[in-house]
Amino acid sequence: MDTLSYKTVSMSKQTVQKEWLVIDATDQVVGRLCSKVAKLLRGKYKPCFTPHADCGDNVIIINADKVVFTGKKETDKLYTHYTGYPGGQRFNTPAKLRQKKNGVERIIRHAVKGMLPKGPLGRSLQYNLYIYEGTEHQQEAQKPRAIDINQYK
Repeated sequence: MDTLSYKTVSMSKQTVQKEWLVIDATDQVVGRLCSKVAKLLRGKYKPCFTPHADCGDNVIIINADKVVFTGKKETDKLYTHYTGYPGGQRFNTPAKLRQKKNGVERIIRHAVKGMLPKGPLGRSLQYNLYIYEGTEHQQEAQKPRAIDINQYK
C-alpha cells in the first residue's frame, strides 16, 4: 500500500534561516509592539518553528523614543528594582525613565524580556534585539528588511 508519510522537522541552530528585520516604533503602543517583537524573536511566525531552538529573526527597533503608553500608564506605572542593600528598593515611572540615558531602551527590553521564555533560551534570544531611539542604526551591513509591525497578529 502506497501512503504518504509526513515527518515533523525540528530545526537546529545550524539549519535555521535567520533574517534581519527593521521595525519603526513611531506611535506604537509599548505592550502590543513588544508582544509582536517577542514572537518575531522566538520565530513563532515561521512555519519551521521549533520550541527548543533559536529559530527567530534579528529585530532592529528604530524611533523607540516615540512609543506610547495607553491610559495613564506613563505616570502611574511603576518599575521596581532592588540595589541589593537594605532599604534599597527603587521605583521609577516611564516618564522618569524617558529622561534618563537609554531609558526608553530599558522600558522596551523590560517588556520584551517578560514575554520571552525563562531560562537559557530566553536569555540568548534577548541578544537578537537592537533598539535605537533615532532613525539611524548600526546594522546597515546586514541589509535588514523593513516590515510593518501592524500586519502581524
